[in-house]
Amino acid sequence: MASGVKVTDEVISVFNDMKVRKAQANEDEKRKRKKAILFCLSKDLKNIVLDEGKEILLGDIGNTVKDPYEDFVKMLPPNDCRYALYDATYETKETKKEDLVFIFWAPESAPLKSKMIYASSKDAIKRKFEGIKHEWQVNGLEDLKERRTLAEKLGGSAIVTLEGTPL
Repeated sequence: MASGVKVTDEVISVFNDMKVRKAQANEDEKRKRKKAILFCLSKDLKNIVLDEGKEILLGDIGNTVKDPYEDFVKMLPPNDCRYALYDATYETKETKKEDLVFIFWAPESAPLKSKMIYASSKDAIKRKFEGIKHEWQVNGLEDLKERRTLAEKLGGSAIVTLEGTPL
């Protein structure tokens, strides 16, 4: 069921910036890259927009952000739904990788109407996010507390670290 909700150009632009890693980016550009960002429905429920102020930049890590995964989990509203992009950095025994993860946050405590609108609008944003390999629907903090749960989504037992932290 489609809700008729539109994805704003700003949201698509943020996704494209996160998807394309510029090897020749200078330090300033790297610091401004988004590590994580939340998206929400506009007040009139017609558009998917950036959730103002709900982002983590690479330049924040080590300064205002100690652990990007923990800070990301804390950004999620306890009683409402969101869509999120999280740029996960992880290592397997062979290599270091980065992958974008699309997360649909729908906590049990969110109002039923919100869960229904977000669920029916999810395809609209997913269609705009071409090339996403990992999608994760999360229904409560207990699903997020352990970073191992995200590691399993990314590659199962082959993953040895997530965000530099051993599993």
